[in-house]
Amino acid sequence: MAKVQTEETAPIRDARKLGIPKMLLLGGQHLFAMFGATVLVPLLTGLDVSTTLLMAGLGTLLFHFITKGKVPAFLGSSFAYLGGYAIVAPLIDGKPNTEMLPYACGGVLVSGAIYLLLAGLFKAFGINKVMKFFPPVVTGSMIIAIGLTLAPSAIDNCNQDWLLAVIAITLIIVCNIWGKGMIKIIPIMIGIVGSYIVALCLGRVDFSEVASSSIVALPIHTSAIAKFDVSAIITIVPIALATVMEHIGDISAISATTGENYIADPGLHRTLIGDGLATSFSALFGGPANTTYGENTGVLVLTRIYDPRVIRIAAVFSVVLSFFPAVSAVISTVPAAIIGGVSLILYGMISAIGIRNFVENKVDLTKSRNVIITAAILGCALGFKFSAAQGISFAVGSTTISFSGLAIAAIVGILLNAILPGKDFVFENNGKPSAAEAKAAAENGDVKEPAKSAENAQTSAKAQSDKTSANKNKKSNKKK
Repeated sequence: MAKVQTEETAPIRDARKLGIPKMLLLGGQHLFAMFGATVLVPLLTGLDVSTTLLMAGLGTLLFHFITKGKVPAFLGSSFAYLGGYAIVAPLIDGKPNTEMLPYACGGVLVSGAIYLLLAGLFKAFGINKVMKFFPPVVTGSMIIAIGLTLAPSAIDNCNQDWLLAVIAITLIIVCNIWGKGMIKIIPIMIGIVGSYIVALCLGRVDFSEVASSSIVALPIHTSAIAKFDVSAIITIVPIALATVMEHIGDISAISATTGENYIADPGLHRTLIGDGLATSFSALFGGPANTTYGENTGVLVLTRIYDPRVIRIAAVFSVVLSFFPAVSAVISTVPAAIIGGVSLILYGMISAIGIRNFVENKVDLTKSRNVIITAAILGCALGFKFSAAQGISFAVGSTTISFSGLAIAAIVGILLNAILPGKDFVFENNGKPSAAEAKAAAENGDVKEPAKSAENAQTSAKAQSDKTSANKNKKSNKKK
């Protein structure tokens, strides 16, 4: 039986009814959610922060254009390529390797073509055939693994100042559980601002970066534009095979969150094209690879605002901020512990989505094949993540190729699902929601399909009634 939805609990799929000021505030919330991780990648690789923000915003807008504006995803800096940057353009005494960074970007640019190639295969062979390799037992386990493998980074940030982290977490929980109206749908923003005020009062905010930042500057530098080298390309391109698996997991997570089947509509081929082109476009101008961001998926779960327009507002904010290094520097003064507290909640939400995916699709864990697949994915993802090597590396000629724990987990899960007997998953892509999606839609208060069904039922009943009356009249005329 479907839950009765109130105005407080029903998800919002069209944020325009909230008004422009509130939409801007919601967009800012998504900006804060992605900001810390997005700027961390250029800090670790030597890439430019302003260029990174510009490409995150433009890449997100490009993604939304290609996916017909249907998928509420934000594209930020990908951590999966850090190993590639470290090999091709290692930092020199902690300073950017300006000579080799453009070649690393060239490798990332070419890796975007892998997305396009796989998107073409998905389109050519049909999503139904492809998705047989990605049933809920695989995607659900991957979603759980994504959240769990991200969680340690949140704890590392919290360890810097647990007082601020706990204050941020407490504000988010209180606002989300007991808040009313707008307070309930911007808990992340309130958590960050509230704990930041406490940090200011305690003197735990460092403004040294702000003083040395320019007020206005162009975010694109000709010296950083991508260059090409065969060795760099061979080193970095294989990473795309891993990030494609993560992409499928992220799109599955967003679909499970919103109750919409984005793998079917606008289609996984479109989301892959959007992600791949955004990555190549970013790398062309000296930015990092882009990827769908789990932090922003966590915001969707917490706020229940599923309108992609809000994500596009955050993307525009990111573009605007890229021209104002001083503003970016002010935002970056938010203590890492506060970002850690917020991230701890958001990463946990991602894993919760995976569990929800299991429940809604009725994954039967009494079946040995499902238990083995789940165990293998979680074991590989977490085991390799926390091992000394943090993955598998092997040499191909003079090139070392590395696979992260998540990539290994995805490959192992897909292979086991294909090999083990007892497959019973059928991907529904007939324009109608699956049973799990219909249930989610009913629980979320989305009555479009039920209403359509009721309307069809009424039409059918009327037609049957008219047919019965006509038959009676025909018999009466024959008797006469």
